[in-house]
Amino acid sequence: MSGVGSAKKPGTSPREHRRKVTEKTTDPIKRLGLLDNEDIRVMMQGSSVVKVRSSRWQKKRNLQLLEDGLTLWCETTKRSRKAKAQQTFAVTEVECVCEGYQSEALRRLSGTVPENQCFTMVFKGGRKSLYIKCRSAEEAQHWVRGLRKLKEQAANMTQKEKLDHWIRGYLKRADENQDGNMSYDEVRRLLQMINIDLNEQHTRCLFKRCDRSGDGRLDHTGIEEFCRELMRRPELDAVFRHYSSNGSKLSTAELRDFLGDQGEDASLNHAQSLILTYELSDWAQKNLFMTQNGFTMYMLSLENDVFNPSHARVHQDMSHPLAHYFISSSHNTYLTKDQVTSASSTEPYIRALIQGCRCVELDCWDGDKGEPVIYHGHTLTSKVPFKEVIETISQYAFRTSPYPLILSLENHCSVEQQAVMAKHLRTILGNKLLTKPLSDQPLKELPSPEELQGCILVKGKKHTPHLGELGKTSSYASFSSSFEDELSSSIKSIPKKDPLNTPKKDPAKICLKLSPELSELVVYCKSVPFRGFGNVSEKPPNEMSSFSENDALKLIKDSGKLFVRHNSRQLSRIYPGGQRLQSSNYDPQEMWNGGCQMVALNFQTPGEQMDLNQGRFLSNGRCGYILKPSFLCSPTSTFDPENTGGGPGHTPTQLTIRIISAQQLPKINTEKASSIVDPQVWVEIHGVSIDNAKQKTHRIDNNGFNPRWDCTLSFQLQVPELALVRFVVEDHDHAAKNDFVGQFTLPFTSLRIGYRHIHLLKADGSSLSPATLFIHVKVTRKGVPVKTVSERIAAAKGKA
Repeated sequence: MSGVGSAKKPGTSPREHRRKVTEKTTDPIKRLGLLDNEDIRVMMQGSSVVKVRSSRWQKKRNLQLLEDGLTLWCETTKRSRKAKAQQTFAVTEVECVCEGYQSEALRRLSGTVPENQCFTMVFKGGRKSLYIKCRSAEEAQHWVRGLRKLKEQAANMTQKEKLDHWIRGYLKRADENQDGNMSYDEVRRLLQMINIDLNEQHTRCLFKRCDRSGDGRLDHTGIEEFCRELMRRPELDAVFRHYSSNGSKLSTAELRDFLGDQGEDASLNHAQSLILTYELSDWAQKNLFMTQNGFTMYMLSLENDVFNPSHARVHQDMSHPLAHYFISSSHNTYLTKDQVTSASSTEPYIRALIQGCRCVELDCWDGDKGEPVIYHGHTLTSKVPFKEVIETISQYAFRTSPYPLILSLENHCSVEQQAVMAKHLRTILGNKLLTKPLSDQPLKELPSPEELQGCILVKGKKHTPHLGELGKTSSYASFSSSFEDELSSSIKSIPKKDPLNTPKKDPAKICLKLSPELSELVVYCKSVPFRGFGNVSEKPPNEMSSFSENDALKLIKDSGKLFVRHNSRQLSRIYPGGQRLQSSNYDPQEMWNGGCQMVALNFQTPGEQMDLNQGRFLSNGRCGYILKPSFLCSPTSTFDPENTGGGPGHTPTQLTIRIISAQQLPKINTEKASSIVDPQVWVEIHGVSIDNAKQKTHRIDNNGFNPRWDCTLSFQLQVPELALVRFVVEDHDHAAKNDFVGQFTLPFTSLRIGYRHIHLLKADGSSLSPATLFIHVKVTRKGVPVKTVSERIAAAKGKA
């Protein structure tokens, strides 16, 4: 790797060549402001490390940070094309960096591998974690600190920095002899790489215009000019000129008018602050106006994102009862893939918790040597010790969100091992574990997320002794009618949890015995069977029920209004049906429409359903709690998710979205150099059934770099407070199913009007940087449009 970029240009002195190579290597790091960082220097020099999988599988590898400052290279001995492609990965693909024994594989090697020399990279999506042992504790710390620093830097890069980084990476790959200049053939290769098929005449004309020396090669200045011409945004320039009186600059007042049309703070102070933040010209800043370059910088910034940036922090009232919130919930959290043969692991808990998940599931079974294990019972999934899962949860519970975490226990253990579970919960979680009510007063409603900050709650069955047994310690749950209903429900549900139809223990033996130690830990999330909608006000608020997706859908269809009232006071957890052997997901939107709080999905399975889940919990600082609309929080609500006309929540709204253009879409078929995407855009509305809709643009042939549609799509919404808007970009294919390119999903209530950029995401939810969509959004409520400044001025002149 050290030889990359070192080819000497004929006619250059060795000293000059070395200077240029050094500049080329350090420039990206310099731009990231990390040139003097010792950790980064160590990473760029590379380290000889040991890649660890088990006590038997430990291989020497080279690990190095490449010249761009954001890509890592880990040597592999495999020769397949796929394996070689996986040798490199971006820092942005790393979910988190764990030190020492904090990851599963290294924890199991404790004592045989020095803890202070180890670290783990846990990746987003399905990529396997990388377990690394360094030669010294000092070297391990360089890598841990350096990786965390680079992740932070990448997260804070401006869109211009992302674009610069992106184009420089492709320039380096297209420059075959690494001499810093580019021939016409190398330029054509660059265009294929960046997903654009310019016609021959236009490409030659542009190349000649930038070839100032006339020698058929573009030098550094010529390359910059060529790229600048490619990056031109005529559609963005048109917006600028519309508001500029002279076409070359925006005065503070003109920028203020633009902000007014965007539905933002249209004050002179705000306009001035944007000029001081985004304008590149010192002279323009001094005279308080914005040039076209400054306007482009602002338009590409997160401050002008389609997602309301004020919703990127906790902005909702967190003092309502728990039942008034949608709660980000995971099903079979321990699984890495399917629910029949895949591995069980602690690492999916890390991923889920870092993504803001607030309810994780633990399927607990008796294990060897008296230690309970977690796995999908009666299947071929591997087992992970219960103790290791709790240790992981303790470490990561509140890394992303301070609000309560609920442990949903699927308890199949003997009384003896339930007692072991209780002991581990108490000793490992310590004072984070909630073991008694917050108040001695009778419970009228559940406490709020605010009151329960930093608390871990156990959801499970709770021992309820007969009146004559009060005060006695018993290892059996009572034989009250409620428990018999629970037993009946448990027995009925067992076949759904058993896709292999293997022999089972007697359900009565599984369900009747309950450890008092474990029972004591259930405070606000007592699992009970659903007993109908009668006597809603008399049901204890701490009782909650779980429903299969089919049972929940039937209740929503047949008794939607009553289910909404039930969910205004009681917690409900919905889980996927047992027939989903590949861990596929159901549509969560239908459950949210009914006010269900814990709509549990398989977080390990990417797709539309997880996109919706990520979009639902994007708001409120991604804390995992979203306050439900008021019409889902009243015990007397008349809202019916199946019949929304004229009732509560009914706010007729027209949403008009103009899909203008896209920028820097990635190549899908990387195997074929000449393959260019033919992009088209879908806009989908996910809400109550009457609002569900999807529309698409036409396709653009052979252009993923800067396709332009100028296509207007319009939607009628009846209950906008529940709606999610999903933007999907596909590569059109005549012969087969269209390929997914990228997507972004957000709540309608977080969608901003005006000209906006959408920063697209990959299938696993990570950034597709620098790919964007450029759109215009208009919202009209109850027949009254939200007027722009220019429309208001025109109307005022008409009245005058």
